[in-house]
Amino acid sequence: MIELIINIIQESALREFVLWGLLNVPGLPPILQSIHILAVATLFASIGMINLRFLRLALPSQSPNEMIMRLAPWMWASLLTLLLTGSAFVIARPARYFYNPIAGIKLLCLTIAICLAALLFRFAKRRPNYWESSNSRYKLAQGISLCSISLWICTVFAGRWIAYLDYLF
Repeated sequence: MIELIINIIQESALREFVLWGLLNVPGLPPILQSIHILAVATLFASIGMINLRFLRLALPSQSPNEMIMRLAPWMWASLLTLLLTGSAFVIARPARYFYNPIAGIKLLCLTIAICLAALLFRFAKRRPNYWESSNSRYKLAQGISLCSISLWICTVFAGRWIAYLDYLF
């Protein structure tokens, strides 16, 4: 199955276009990598502050619901940017990512972290002050936030290790 996906990507016109851009547009790879890193910082700033607020480690004067409403668009925009910039490198060298177990770990952590963020946002959007309306809900939000922060950190570390696994083995 993985081999089939790799072959489809390698034989696609999109891959040819991406490779052409990466090889012929001066500075494109480091520009995309820089944008990717800035999007990671934006993602961490947005979801990180929300998680830290639920854990009572930041901004005690802010309502978690208010923070979610204000920062959620930044998180979603940064995730879209990460998808676009990261996809260019995956499309250019699919085997490097599809056969790399660290890439699988990154994708798993990323998927779960996005689901947890979506869960926090969905209930906050559905009903204002949802998470603050009872102690048990707030404790649940704290648990989600602790897991979320751990998963985002694992995602970032795995993202960096993808490039270095080739040198180790």
